[in-house]
Amino acid sequence: MTDKLLPTVLVVAVALIDVDGRVLIAKRPQGKALAGLWEFPGGKVEPGERPEAALIRELREELGIEVSETCLAPFVFASHAYETFHLLMPLYLCRRWDGVVVSHEHDALAWVKPSQLSDYPMPPADEPLVAWLRDLL
Repeated sequence: MTDKLLPTVLVVAVALIDVDGRVLIAKRPQGKALAGLWEFPGGKVEPGERPEAALIRELREELGIEVSETCLAPFVFASHAYETFHLLMPLYLCRRWDGVVVSHEHDALAWVKPSQLSDYPMPPADEPLVAWLRDLL
């Protein structure tokens, strides 16, 4: 099998972990690719932007929270070939933030125990991350 040459898209994501050990996931809104699936919050890294800065920006835009770079711990990454691009997605862990988590872009938010994350349908790139979180938490 020959690999197609696909552009690589860098996306950052975070597992926000609350005091009860639950992880925040967000339901992709209608009208977006993979609508209705649950994902870890985050988004695309803009040209010239550092991954941590992109994640801080995305969390402010999507969830209305402020996160300090020192509170973002690199954890694991996903590498997945979609039909038209290859996704590279570092997943960070974060246990501290300022503000109240409120959805500004997603259809729903859910705080989920790691053992129950696999009950929520996720995009193919996010699915392998669930086992890592279950093992850690």
